[in-house]
This record gives sequence, C-alpha cells and structure tokens, in this order.
Amino acid sequence: MKNTSTLSQGLFVDRLNRFVCRIKINHEIVYCHMPNPGRMWELLYPGAVVYLRRAAQKERKTAYDVIGIERDGVPILLDTQYNNDVAARLITEKCIPGWERWNLLRREVTVGSSRFDLLLECGDEHFYLEVKSCTLFGKTAAMFPDAVTERGKRHVLHLAQLAKEGIHAGILFIVQWDRAQWFLPDYHTDPDFAEAFYESAPYLDWKALSLHWDRTFITPQVVRVLSYPEQILKQENHDQGDYMLILQLKEDTDIVIGAQGERQFLKGYYVYVGSARRNLSRRLARHRHLRKRMHWHIDYLRQKALVTAVVPIRTADDLEHDIAYAVEKIADWRIDRFGSTDCSCSSHLFGFADNPVHRPDFIQVVEDFRMNRLEKKISF
Repeated sequence: MKNTSTLSQGLFVDRLNRFVCRIKINHEIVYCHMPNPGRMWELLYPGAVVYLRRAAQKERKTAYDVIGIERDGVPILLDTQYNNDVAARLITEKCIPGWERWNLLRREVTVGSSRFDLLLECGDEHFYLEVKSCTLFGKTAAMFPDAVTERGKRHVLHLAQLAKEGIHAGILFIVQWDRAQWFLPDYHTDPDFAEAFYESAPYLDWKALSLHWDRTFITPQVVRVLSYPEQILKQENHDQGDYMLILQLKEDTDIVIGAQGERQFLKGYYVYVGSARRNLSRRLARHRHLRKRMHWHIDYLRQKALVTAVVPIRTADDLEHDIAYAVEKIADWRIDRFGSTDCSCSSHLFGFADNPVHRPDFIQVVEDFRMNRLEKKISF
C-alpha cells in the first residue's frame, strides 16, 4: 500500500487535461497530477474537497498527486495506481467474500498480448485477475467504465477465453462508493464493452465490491459484494434510446432555422434533447458531421455551433419528453418550439451560460435518467 499518511486538502478548480488539474490550497492555485484518466464528470465539480499527496520529486512540474475527492461528504479514492495495492491487500488479508482460499502469487503478469494485474494461487491452481476502479455511481448504482475503453474490452474477452480453456480467470471491480448496492457495465457510454461483459460474465469469476474509505485513505472497509441485475443489461443495451447533445456557440448569432426563419441565439452552451428508436449510434455520428442535408432544426444550429459532448441514454423506454422537461427546469433559457413542433413540449433546446457538464444539477439529470430510474426495476 502506498504511504498516504500525510495528506493535504484543497478545493478542485478545473482540469486542464486528463492528467493535470488545478487545486486551490490555502488561497494558492497549484498544478496537480491526476492519476486517473477517467471522465469523472460526476465528481470533479469546482469547489469539491480534494485530498493530495506532495510529490516526492521536488523538480516535478506538478507539486502534488491527487489521491481522492469527496462526494456528499464521503471520501472517494481516485488514484487508479493505488487501486492494485488495495486489491492485493484485500486478497492477502482474506477480506473478499468467496475468495478467501486464494493467495497472492505475483503482480502484473503477461499472458499472450495481455497484461493482467494480479496472479493468485490455491495449491497448484492459478487465477488470473484484472482489477478495475469504479468511480461512476448513482444513489445505489455503480457502473464501469465512465469512458470508452477498448483495452478493457480486450481484457474481458481474453479472460473469458482463458476461462473457456479451463483456466481460472476473473475481474474485481473496486467500487469507491459505500452506498452502492448493484453493478452494471455502463452500456450508455461503452455499449461494446457492455456487450463483451454480458457475453463473458457467465465464464468469469468476477465481483463488484464496494468499499468505505476514511480521510486517511490507508485502510478501506469492505462494505458488500454488489448484485448484478443482468436482466436490465439484456433489456436496455440496444442501439436505441435518447440523448443530450451539448453544443457551444462562441458569440451571439442569428441563424435561419428552416421554415421557422431567422432566430437569435445567445452565446453560451446549448443542450438539445433528441431520440432515436433505432440506429442511435448513427444518429449521434450524424450530429457530429457538418456536411449533410438539412432536415431537423438541430442541423441548422449545428452549422454554427461546436459539439462539445454527447450524452446517450440507451433505453427501451420513451424518455425524450421527460428528459426535456428535466433539462428545462435547470436551464438558463430556452429556444421556444425548437425541435418540438411534433409534441407538446415547449422546446427541446435549452441554453446555459456555462458548460453544463460542470454543473451538479445537470449531471444529476444525467445520473437520474441513466442510473437512478432503474432502481424501480431492481429487487434488492
């Protein structure tokens, strides 16, 4: 386990790239290393309490490493490099229900073209184990990954192939949220990983394990092994559903919107709510392209605005109008009758002065429709 006994606290300011962020410590802004490449929209809010360890190398450009962050007052481990230390300790101390017979033999083992995190043993039997840190969660849900992971998909498929050959293989998802009760692969963000997991899970010895951390980040407490509502994945992971398209307009602009004529758009960010009952991926790709036949209202706005993010919500349910209503309640303004001429909604386009992905109320809408609404379909 890494030495985390001496930690500093700061307040999150912003993230410059995947591995560098700025933190406010005692009224000073410092550059810090972020040892977690995940998106983490749900955690990295301006003003969030962050836990830091000073870098050992004094000449380094980033003075601190980020160890953790707080969500709703609960410490969350962010350091993915520390995550393997945690897994090794839990296995060595027999803290993982169902895996008490296994002992740690070696770390970072290569099998063919893959490198797995841990190799366990029980007598003459070996167990190849990949460890994943899960920092995407809702009220009682946990999902992985929070960004597309081709590497993660390859690991799942390779481990499943080993298992089919009679070799013990599996995955440990360490969920850094003590309130989590159930786990699914995040089919909204990475449907290919989710499909690979769905097909491979029956062959693997895998667990999603929730932990509780205190503010020292030294010794975690095992809370529970999470349930796996496989039926949700089977029902929902299809190329259909709803989406929120986030665009940026850098200056006030008058735009001709088809038959509606010229309309005024203030500079800022816009969230467009749409749906695709089939070929959702194709619809999202279309919105990213500029050269196309003008058909929907959003096509005209897209000619002037930059797409900054796409938030798909893969579902068999019809949620488009509910999502539009939820976004309207938190938006700074709306463009009346935009994208809603065939329904009773006031609009499907809503304006924000700042990037909504940095706003807790917007991310709460995303969380509610992607995860929290599913609780009604799950029996704990």
